[in-house]
Amino acid sequence: MDTGSEPEGRHRALGERGIASRRQARQTRRFYTLTAASTVIPGLGLIHTRRRTGIAMVAGFFLTILAVCGWGLAKGVTSSVIGVGVSRQALMILIPVIAVGALVWIWGIVTTARDNMPPGMSGRPRIAMVVFASLAALLIFAPAAQSVRYAVIQRSLIGTVFDQLRPDGATAPGDGDDPWEGTDRVNIMLVGSDAGADRDGIRPDSIMVASVDTQTGETVLFGIPRNLQNIPFSADNPLSKQYPEGFNCGDECLMEYVWTLGRDNAELFPDDPNPGLTVTKDATSQILGLDIDYTTVINLEGFTQLVDAMGGVTIDVKERVCIGCKIEGGVVVGTTGYIEPGVQKLNGYRALWYSRSRAESSDGDFSRMRRQRCMVGALLNQVNPTSMLVRYPKLAKTLEDNVKVDIPQQDLKAWSQLVLRIQDKGKIQSLPLTNKNIDVNKPDYAKIHAMVDEAINPPPPAPKASTPKKTPSSTSTTEPSSSSTTDTDELSDITATC
Repeated sequence: MDTGSEPEGRHRALGERGIASRRQARQTRRFYTLTAASTVIPGLGLIHTRRRTGIAMVAGFFLTILAVCGWGLAKGVTSSVIGVGVSRQALMILIPVIAVGALVWIWGIVTTARDNMPPGMSGRPRIAMVVFASLAALLIFAPAAQSVRYAVIQRSLIGTVFDQLRPDGATAPGDGDDPWEGTDRVNIMLVGSDAGADRDGIRPDSIMVASVDTQTGETVLFGIPRNLQNIPFSADNPLSKQYPEGFNCGDECLMEYVWTLGRDNAELFPDDPNPGLTVTKDATSQILGLDIDYTTVINLEGFTQLVDAMGGVTIDVKERVCIGCKIEGGVVVGTTGYIEPGVQKLNGYRALWYSRSRAESSDGDFSRMRRQRCMVGALLNQVNPTSMLVRYPKLAKTLEDNVKVDIPQQDLKAWSQLVLRIQDKGKIQSLPLTNKNIDVNKPDYAKIHAMVDEAINPPPPAPKASTPKKTPSSTSTTEPSSSSTTDTDELSDITATC
């Protein structure tokens, strides 16, 4: 009997199992390596099993990267990104490109995994491989889906908030490298609307005009009080025939009623879809002596949602502000709480009352104007691009529902360049018209025009006179600097108003 054959058979079987185990280990490593390669670079892992397809996908990927980089370097990276982001046509092309590109990439991952799955693999090792391939596909799908979602939201936002046509007489940017070359200034009227279910029409809660130097980015924000009287109209305005001396019937003819006046005389403005806004724009132009190019109307009820979408706003509150309060018969009623002095973070509801409350203010509307100016500066200071990106869907929905801008969609790229210029080179100053610098009951518009002109065209600084060296016996007095106080009704930096 041959007893040596049995040990030899066992050794042979053990050897075959070892070879199979090593082969399976190699196949497992290859699966993970090639699947990961197709995740990092589309089709890279396919070159091992589907050479032509893999090479075509890798070549297409790198050619796309080179084309995008070349275009970005030629146009400027920031300008290129903004140009796509503010163009509905570009976004319409981008959406299917991202979707198709992601599907092809995911197909490459799945096919690589399937082609390199070790034969006969089962149990936990197979489950682990399937999970790995699924997670790899998800790494591509998730950002692609989010990008498509944001592009769809952005396209909808542009179509809803911005107009198709440029307003008559508005300053039009050019088509060159600097679209604002040859344009000295552009003026935008900002209207805070208090429209609501309990309101008859619109009475602007706040009216401001941003006058922008298109070359330096220097911006001056003018605030117009709601209780301004003797409102002038231009000769082209049909209401100038009814009010040749201005809108001047006392307390019933204030700036806050101009919008309603235009709406109630809509027959004088045939084919005008919004005569209230048209008349308000004309009156604002005459008050400041500036041509108003564009308008932005913000529903202040939506302001609550806007601040919440931004995650709140931090304010240094200077005086106690009542919440829910209003004046009836000369008495403050309805107070439900207070915003106390001090640095604090306000949610949308409290930020709205901080900006609108006037019942217990030190000087009514004018105190509120200062707080509104403070709020604008705080929001500008605290805009965080990262947090805005995370909150963008909610923010975009708020803008769609509550903001209307008559800047035409085809000019958005030029406007985005102007905004970058303001952020990079300019500063924003503010000059409110209040009872400290004008008489709201009998305004001197020539004086106002001179104030506006000096604010946007400041005189050159006077040369510094040489000062003698101080001696121990000499005395000096120091006058307080006008910039040392923030609660001022003079021209001041908006970011330092509170």
